Amino acid sequence: MIIYFENESNEIFDFDVKKLIISVVQASAEHEMCPFDIELCVTLTDNNTIHKINKEYRNIDKPTDVLSFPMVEYECAADFSNLNDYYADYFNPENNHLILGDIIISVEKARSQAEEYGHSLIREIAFLTAHSMLHLFGYDHMEDEERIEMENRQREILDKLNITR
Repeated sequence: MIIYFENESNEIFDFDVKKLIISVVQASAEHEMCPFDIELCVTLTDNNTIHKINKEYRNIDKPTDVLSFPMVEYECAADFSNLNDYYADYFNPENNHLILGDIIISVEKARSQAEEYGHSLIREIAFLTAHSMLHLFGYDHMEDEERIEMENRQREILDKLNITR
């Protein structure tokens, strides 16, 4: 597993945020039974920066908590069965890792949501990472059935890591 990690936020953490994100990424890949070594980028930023990105890429003129930019198109979510057929599109030829995409988290928004929901910043960043990883594996939450499935998977991933509210 390769994670290109960038902390562009001015936040000071009282925990090892990189270690937390790595553990959630790994648990998410295991939960979805990804058979490949994976590669992705994770960026921690602030509300102003994520607002600009959200406006540019989604035409939504406000900050959000997390953005996911998947590089893989799945026939069905987390269906890895035919990805080898698209080796040139989805795999890094230098290391044979599956390039999942990018995760961008607003630490500022995560901190405010943690306070709003009455849980720790650790839990909120873990939740946003798991949520985003599921998007990188092809899940969505546009319909109620999809939302329920994502919520269940997020909870299972966080429960496995003993990260609770």
